[in-house]
Amino acid sequence: MAAHAKPNHDYHLVNPSPWPFVGSVSAFITAVGAILWFHDIMPVWLMLIGFVGIFYTFYAWWSDVVHEAEEGDHTPVVQMHHRYGMILFIASEVMFFVAWFWAYFDGFFNQAAPEQYARIDALGTNWPPIGVELFDPFHLPLFNTLILLTSGTTVTWAHHALLHNDRKGLKAGLALTVALGILFTFVQFIEYSSAGFSFTGNLYGATFFMATGFHGFHVLVGTIFLLVCLARAQAGQFTPKAHLGMEFAAWYWHFVDVVWLFLFASIYVWGSWGVPIHHG
Repeated sequence: MAAHAKPNHDYHLVNPSPWPFVGSVSAFITAVGAILWFHDIMPVWLMLIGFVGIFYTFYAWWSDVVHEAEEGDHTPVVQMHHRYGMILFIASEVMFFVAWFWAYFDGFFNQAAPEQYARIDALGTNWPPIGVELFDPFHLPLFNTLILLTSGTTVTWAHHALLHNDRKGLKAGLALTVALGILFTFVQFIEYSSAGFSFTGNLYGATFFMATGFHGFHVLVGTIFLLVCLARAQAGQFTPKAHLGMEFAAWYWHFVDVVWLFLFASIYVWGSWGVPIHHG
């Protein structure tokens, strides 16, 4: 029988892959290395080796997926299932952020609830706690909002350019979106460096930095995602009818935009109403 005989079905049966095993071992090494490092038993190098293994697994596994797409293994049925998977992944990410919003608004609305006696002892009946100076929402946060809204238009431009086989527009839109993502991260770094409160010490700081910090991490991941798409666009790997990677990157970036709008409106603007603003 021929080694590459065409299957009589629309599904892609993947070849045996070492990457699930390599990724699992790397994650285990990372966890053990982190525990040993935290307890001052071993230097940080074991954890770093695990990180290298994890990131190499990311690169190699996704390279295999790209190769499968180039070989024509992503039939319409397989593409449909990939889309279902990406939708479920984004839905799980939405619930991840719901947890941080829930923690923030639980403190916002229940700071004086009598059953929260430990919280009252720690924070008083104020949210945020007295002495916490918040960011001016209409300074750097507003600037970052404009950056992300602009990046949403540029990634949409790139996607539509691809659909119309406009290679120049595709590359320009992706390059601008990547640049805007990097700019957002830089501005958030400046914002954090001038914060009037810290992650530790009170519930407000913990929930604020977990929500906005994890969003910043998602911006970084999305920027890398789009940078890979830009490299693939330069290599001519996308076509108007076969571009799942580009489509998923655009979905992910729009998700990041929407989460930021909720963060900006609820935590930065509404959460700072009538509270002293930090101008340092």
